[in-house]
Amino acid sequence: MSEVQAKPRPRPKAPKPKSKKRSRADDGGSQPKRRKAAQYEEDEEYLDLEAGVNKKIGLIDNLLLADHLAKKIRRFGTDLTPIELSRLDISPSYVTDTTSFLKMRKLESLPDFLEQFADPKKLGEAPKEKGSPHTIIVTGAGLRAADTVRAVRKYQTKNNAVAKLFAKHIKVEESVQFLEKHRTGIAVGTPTRLSDLVENSALKLNNLERLVIDASHIDQKKRGIMDMKETMVPLARWLARPEFKERYVDEEKPLQLLFF
Repeated sequence: MSEVQAKPRPRPKAPKPKSKKRSRADDGGSQPKRRKAAQYEEDEEYLDLEAGVNKKIGLIDNLLLADHLAKKIRRFGTDLTPIELSRLDISPSYVTDTTSFLKMRKLESLPDFLEQFADPKKLGEAPKEKGSPHTIIVTGAGLRAADTVRAVRKYQTKNNAVAKLFAKHIKVEESVQFLEKHRTGIAVGTPTRLSDLVENSALKLNNLERLVIDASHIDQKKRGIMDMKETMVPLARWLARPEFKERYVDEEKPLQLLFF
């Protein structure tokens, strides 16, 4: 019998050279996510979801609050130019330091907050000029504005109406008619509707003494007026109106900027 020749064994394939590319973990690519998570957790400790309050707002002074605003504007104003962003900045000197108010910033304590930084007697009065409030409270949504109106109803009298100036179930024409017919001491509204009413001259700013921002309130998704683009950008534009910036530092007729 002829001898069977053994088949040669195939040579093992050379191992593929190790890629020179480093993983995201190696080059630190995942670090930003960890930092973002850490920042989120840091803010989480201030959020009281049951009360619907971001307690951080009541703990930071005017310097930190102005910085907080600037960061929010740049976070949501990505479609704005650097010049446009700078025009929306609010100087710390414009902001009233309210850290001395120690109560939880829920709607039940809003009257106490107002009376700590304004004359309680004057809060129940209204300028003679119709549609010209001394106090404007700015909220992030119509439903919240409606709740806020109820919270300050104690100041309403026959000659001092609390104006509801928001879009939810209220047409612009209805708001215009209300302002034309009523003396208004306190107005509550959302940034866009307030701006629209000022532009068409229905809401007058001649007697305005204070702007109050409903900044501590958060919804069930832990978002406040400064945590969403659709509310933060209109708020920034409202606060940076030229007539306001002139009066924030006016010694003769100052305009208070309060963050509740």
